[in-house]
Amino acid sequence: MTISEPKAGEGVVDVRITDDAISVDLFDGRTITVPLAWYPRLLHATPAQRSNWRIAGAGFGIHWPEIDEDLSAQGFLQGAPAPRVAAKAA
Repeated sequence: MTISEPKAGEGVVDVRITDDAISVDLFDGRTITVPLAWYPRLLHATPAQRSNWRIAGAGFGIHWPEIDEDLSAQGFLQGAPAPRVAAKAA
């Protein structure tokens, strides 16, 4: 898969999280909404932790400091859920 460089209009403007979904508003007017289940750290975070986010990565990412989660606008645009963590061998 080819990953393209982020474009100016793809910068993050706002983030909204419900019990089921995360919506990201981009500078160019688009809103991307994906299932919260795609991001387990956010899914299992408290509402207060979810609401404590900041724009990062020169405007193209979102960071949640309390749960050490970073997501990118590019990932949302590509429909990329968080990678699944392989179970540890016993």
